Amino acid sequence: MRRQFLLRLVLGLLAAAPGPFVPVDGVAQVIKSGPPTCPGVALTFDLCPVRKGSGYDQPLMDYLIKHHIPATFFMSGKWMAKHEPEVEHLLGIGFFEVGTHGEVHAHLPMHDADEQRTEILGPVRMLQEYYAREATLFRPPYGEYNDVTVAVVNMLGLRFIQWNIESGDPDPTLSAQQILTRVTTRAKPGSIIVFHANGKGKQTRQVIEQLTSDILPRKGLQPMTVSDLLNCTPRAHD
Repeated sequence: MRRQFLLRLVLGLLAAAPGPFVPVDGVAQVIKSGPPTCPGVALTFDLCPVRKGSGYDQPLMDYLIKHHIPATFFMSGKWMAKHEPEVEHLLGIGFFEVGTHGEVHAHLPMHDADEQRTEILGPVRMLQEYYAREATLFRPPYGEYNDVTVAVVNMLGLRFIQWNIESGDPDPTLSAQQILTRVTTRAKPGSIIVFHANGKGKQTRQVIEQLTSDILPRKGLQPMTVSDLLNCTPRAHD
């Protein structure tokens, strides 16, 4: 009862708050995978802000583009502000999809409803105002959220995208083979896999190359964007 009361209170406060939002009936579903009948997986890449380095994994991007591999990128507002040409480039690739990842990569459960709303809306507004692009997908920084986060995302009309396979690619102690093993043993129809494209994953490009050229084809799986995965329908049997 207390939880339901809290959610109603949060939604009421958000509805009265200034700024655009799209009301949605019910509480947002936290999506961790797609249909298990879909012969595909979503390769997703977080673009979190970085203190050092370029913040953009150019070799990885070159590989994805060269081989026309569908992918979804979750961009933080702070990252976007420092990578305007890269944002433009990503938005121009037809088989890429872009979502948002919070403004400054904050720990959302540590903040109240209004602060969470501000953090979530930052890159959404940036995409609308500077790039004329509507954001529909959201992934919380660090994958952290609470009931308030879910209520805020619901009120803003965004789809709450998590994952069911964590590659671990930012971990400098993991080799490419160890990351591949983590992903390979868990990959199945409908999986959503999280990687990073901000240069933190030193092995990411190598992992993606082997994953897409060998492992996924052997499993009968194909890369898809998150939206295509969620809208996927199984092929009819002959």
